[in-house]
Order: sequence, then structure tokens, then C-alpha cells
Amino acid sequence: MKGMTLEAMAKACRGTLVGGNAMQFLEAEGIVIDSRKVQDNFVFVALKGERADGHQFIDQVFEEGALAVICEQELNVPKGPYIRVESTYQALKDLAAYYRSVLDIRVVGISGSVGKTSTKEMVASVLSQKYKVHKTEGNFNNEIGLPLTIFKIREEHEVAVLEMGISEFNEMHRLAAVSRPDIAVITNIGLCHLENLKTRDGILRAKTEMFDHLQGQADIVLNGDDDKLCTISEVMGKKPVFYGIGKEKPEEAVYERKNLYASHLEEMGLKGVRMKICMDGSSFTAVVPIPGRHNVYNALAAAAVGKCLGLTSEEIKAGIESVHMIDGRTNLIEVNGKIIIDDCYNANPVSMKASLDVLATAKGRTIAVLGDMGELGENEGVMHYGVGVHLAKQNIQVLFCVGTLAQEIARGAKEYAGSAVEIHTFATRDAMLKSLLPYLKVGDAVLVKASHFMGFQEVVEQIITT
Repeated sequence: MKGMTLEAMAKACRGTLVGGNAMQFLEAEGIVIDSRKVQDNFVFVALKGERADGHQFIDQVFEEGALAVICEQELNVPKGPYIRVESTYQALKDLAAYYRSVLDIRVVGISGSVGKTSTKEMVASVLSQKYKVHKTEGNFNNEIGLPLTIFKIREEHEVAVLEMGISEFNEMHRLAAVSRPDIAVITNIGLCHLENLKTRDGILRAKTEMFDHLQGQADIVLNGDDDKLCTISEVMGKKPVFYGIGKEKPEEAVYERKNLYASHLEEMGLKGVRMKICMDGSSFTAVVPIPGRHNVYNALAAAAVGKCLGLTSEEIKAGIESVHMIDGRTNLIEVNGKIIIDDCYNANPVSMKASLDVLATAKGRTIAVLGDMGELGENEGVMHYGVGVHLAKQNIQVLFCVGTLAQEIARGAKEYAGSAVEIHTFATRDAMLKSLLPYLKVGDAVLVKASHFMGFQEVVEQIITT
């Protein structure tokens, strides 16, 4: 890891290096918080978690070859050098911020209420047509996950694509201070984390905290079809790059401001969406190989980032058409004659409705397996009810739902469509599975979606293996 000597790390996290004078100029080869991932010459940061205290594993990591540890305690008989700090949690972020500062790399920071992970995958796929890209793994997008992602950047990487997720004010300030993006992407301002952020205006304010920690003449890439984001006229004297769909109303200022847009959309069911992308006065056709109109926006964001970093239309097209989604993110699985739309990682009203739109394009019997959505604040019942109404409007044939709030999804579907939707409600996931698994048959298309705490990955796994 370039520049990550024990001396430099101690200075970066305002700690005291103990017992490492003879090794102070050695560079660490990795930084981890999981004792099981320690290798020779790695540095172990001892975090205090809900389930375990990393300080309990200090002797063990030295036996595994750790170069040093970072801890909050004075060690009586240390088996190796250590850096003592007031807070290992803060030290983790300080170290990541320092490491980012010594790297010669462009950083793309991605945030938004919906579509962060899918957009991250799309951006990384596009940029990999020209650059060596490092990206956030899975959903490591918070104040622990982001530093760990940065620590995996190596000198051969030319661009890092970092997802940044928040749930409260000032959290984005802390994330952006660590990552210092060269390009900031915000996908949309939707209805999520309302318990803390209260309103969409609050969400906008929290997401745009990223702008306070941008690098130099950073580029800002925004969804021009979002009614909140399109109000941003400039950031630090620089105009944003807006993307969106169509130019149906060119007389409206918001449409005139789109630097890049899609037209001639052709939905191809579960095979994706074909579209024409217009930018710089020219256009090209590309197929987004993931179903759903919302994925067009993810592709446009990636095209805009590609444009900022000098990719050609051919490179952007190739990146869009070769993208693959990760598990839990509109991941299509064909097994035993059934199609499972694995979108179970997380959920809010906007993403839930978008996933139902995808399900509605499927052939065969359409079955929605839905659960509670969290952190929606005082109007959570109304929002769940609205999902049920949307499901009925999309003519989804069958609904299996789990959880207290999901009962409102069932009520919305029933009151809108009556018996046109076959509805099954359950108090627990396991009870639902006992009914769902024998119910499924060849030709079914099944959407699985809920907030992460509902544990619906188990539902996907059970359907696949049964």
C-alpha cells in the first residue's frame, strides 16, 4: 500500500506508535478489521462491535503475521508494534482519508435514494472499457465499508467507483471527507430514511453534503428528471452534467439543460431495454441487458461519467451492454423452469414499484413475494398501501406478503383490484415459505423484494434449491 508506513499511519490517525521504531518505515500490505482476514504484513484495526471486540484478537493476529495493530488500549506484553488511538472507529476513517490522498487515482462517488448499487455496477462496467477500475464490493458503502473499500485500491488502479450510503445528516460529510470524489453522481431524491431526514428536501440536503469535499474542478452528474436535483444550477461555479429521458418538451428549461438523454426506448421484457443515447450532438443505440425502465437512468449516469472521463461512444456502449448485476439487485435467475427476480437486498416505495413494473413484463404467472420496508417514518402505512395499489394496477396476479407493514400492501391490492389479485398474507417468513414453495410451478415469474432486515435472501435460496 503506497505510503502506508507505520510512521505515516500513526501520524494520519493522531496515534502513538509503540514498539515499532525499527519497523516504522515498512509499508503495510493491507488493512483489515476482521481477524480472520489477516495476512503477513497486514495491519489489524481493533474495532469494538456489537458482537465482538477486536481487542480480544490482538495476540491471534500477530501469530497470523500481522505487521501491527491499531487499538485503543495499552498492551501489557505486546507481541508486535501497535498504534494506540482514542477511537479505532475514527482511526479507520482517518487512515482511509490519508491513503486516498497519496493515491494517483480518479474517484467517482455515487449516492442517491434508489439505484446506487446498480449505478455503481453500470459505471464500473463502462469505465473498465478504458481504465483499470476498483469498485465497492457488494454494499460496503457506510463509514466502515467505505474505508475498507479504499484500502483495497492498489497502484495499478486508475479509477475507483465508490458507493456512498447514508441515513442521517452529516454522514455524507464524513464519507466525502474520506473519499474526496473527482466526480459526484446523485441518482435521485426518493422516499427513504425519512425517520431521520424527514422530507425529500432533507434528503436532498443530506445527499448534497458530498459537494463540500470534492476534488478541485470536480464534475457533478445529476438526474435531470428528478424534480429536486434539477434545481441545482451550479456547484462551486461549475454547471452539473444532467442526464434523463427524452426531449419531449424542449421549451422547458429542465429539458434544455440535459447534456445527455435517452430516446426511442423499446422495452424487451425481461431481456432489458433498447434505447438511443444522445450526447455531444450525436447518438448511438445500446441495449441495457437488465429489465426495467429505471435501469435506463443507471445506464445514462454511467454514460455521463464515461463522457467526463473521455470514453468514446463505442466504449460506453460496450460497457452498458456487458454489465452484470450482483445478487439481490434485479438479478434474474432461471431455475427449474421458473424465473426469479432477485431484488431482495433492500427496498423503499420507489424501488418496490419499479421492481413490480419489471415483473409485469414477464410471461407466465406473475407472483410478487414482498415484505416490510423500513425507515419510512410516520407515513409508512400509507406508502405500503400505495405499493399494493401499484401492484394491482400492473395486473400482477399473485401476492405473497410477510410482516406487519406488508399487510398494508395486501390491503391496497385488495381494495383496488378485489379478487383479481390472489393474496396470501403471513406473519413470518418461514410460515410464508411453507406455503410458497409447493405453490410455485413451471413458467412462473417470481419477484422477491423487501428491506434487508427481512432476510429475504433466504427466500431466494429456498426457491432455487427446492
